[in-house]
Amino acid sequence: MTVAAPINIAFIKYWGKREGGEHLILPTNDSFSITLSTEPFRSKTTAVLDASLTEDELWLNGEKESVAGNPRLVHVLAAVRSTCPADRAKLKVRVVSNNNFPTAAGMASSASGYCALACALVKVFQSTADVSVLARVGSGSACRSVYGGFVKWLQGTNADGTDCIAEQFANAAHWPEMTVLCAVVKGHKKDVSSTKGMQLSLQTSPMMPARIRDVVPARMAAVSEAVRNRDFASFAAITMSDSDDLQAVCRTTTPTIVYATDDSFQIIKLVHAFNEAKGRKVLAYTFDAGANAFLFTLRPDVPEVVALVNHYFPTPDELCAFNDPSLLRASKAVTLAPNCTALLGDYPKRPLTYLLQSPVGDGPREMSDAESLINLSTLAPILTVS
Repeated sequence: MTVAAPINIAFIKYWGKREGGEHLILPTNDSFSITLSTEPFRSKTTAVLDASLTEDELWLNGEKESVAGNPRLVHVLAAVRSTCPADRAKLKVRVVSNNNFPTAAGMASSASGYCALACALVKVFQSTADVSVLARVGSGSACRSVYGGFVKWLQGTNADGTDCIAEQFANAAHWPEMTVLCAVVKGHKKDVSSTKGMQLSLQTSPMMPARIRDVVPARMAAVSEAVRNRDFASFAAITMSDSDDLQAVCRTTTPTIVYATDDSFQIIKLVHAFNEAKGRKVLAYTFDAGANAFLFTLRPDVPEVVALVNHYFPTPDELCAFNDPSLLRASKAVTLAPNCTALLGDYPKRPLTYLLQSPVGDGPREMSDAESLINLSTLAPILTVS
């Protein structure tokens, strides 16, 4: 069984695990995300049961990895075996997986990777497990990649996590004009992992109790209406507020956590200045626990937005991966209005590491035997990335 699974970008953030939820990855609050297209950004995973194996195998991006040394993978395999026929539970599995987006791109590879893995394992083991629950055990945000379009991850209340699931709010066809750009900035390396950072924030930030109790529930309700009504101005305002809130939570954490870089802050400034110059909200940003900006806009505005980004962060075409290359070409013909060409003043022009573009996507998809990463005759891994 071979599955291609997408990345998702949260606009209402998951930040912190509730008591007893570390092992099962049970969040302190609901979150809301957009699923991207699997073309061109996806994790592809093939899983087969092999009676000749004496232990489970994982091959990732052409390299054999330790299964025993990956506690989350061990948990996923244990969970799927506990929900499948006894004869299949006894068999070992070979898993081969790769990503077709740059590993340095700052995209959520764990989300797409564990989603693809969960989808494939449920099929080959004939498991009764909820795919979003199984994916969540591997990587919390992976549960949102199980569905296309706009997806909510519900925190749930059960101690065993059975009601901590993802559900689709609206499919990709609901708002096809929505487009996501990822501006990958240079020279960034996290000092604090997101796993460690969110737990520190939960323990020490004075903002967290109100965020969990009041702020996120209100934003979830408001942004649901914005998505339902395809109201980009409201969506943008709520999205940027939640992103700013996460950064403020990190700043009030002890010790202080700062994931953004100078380029990140300049992109924030640029978005606000551009919207002011246009007289409407054309563009919105969100940042996860990192320096890279995820930018939301509507398809008719993409060429001008790309022209704006490239004006300040001139990125060669070979470092621009667009789901629709015509949008990149169209950006070359855009002449920015005079009030949009000096928004950052003397800020030096620095190229991005990558500029990536995707529409809203449809979620995971099963692939044909011809696209397998395992030779289905010999059951040997095919290690060329495809």
